[in-house]
Amino acid sequence: MFSERVKELRLSVGINQVEFGRRLCVSKQCVSNWENGNVQPSIDMLIKIATTFSISSDYLLGLSDRTSLDTTGLTNEQIMHIRNIVNDFKEAMKKQ
Repeated sequence: MFSERVKELRLSVGINQVEFGRRLCVSKQCVSNWENGNVQPSIDMLIKIATTFSISSDYLLGLSDRTSLDTTGLTNEQIMHIRNIVNDFKEAMKKQ
């Protein structure tokens, strides 16, 4: 599960393995090994990856499908707009 999720998250922000590795101070080969399921990151690196994507380590490890958004610094009104957009997407998915 980790390998799939880390690749999915990396692609969702539009960066390649080299750039992702640079952000984490690891090699492209290290990122490739994670994404291919050849090796698992250390606990410290798992925390760093989760922090980079603003998600929980439980999500990365496949223990939870729940993701969250960091709304720090946003007004209540802005947060409500985001909630409404998310709800609109959920409703659209139900109709498909």
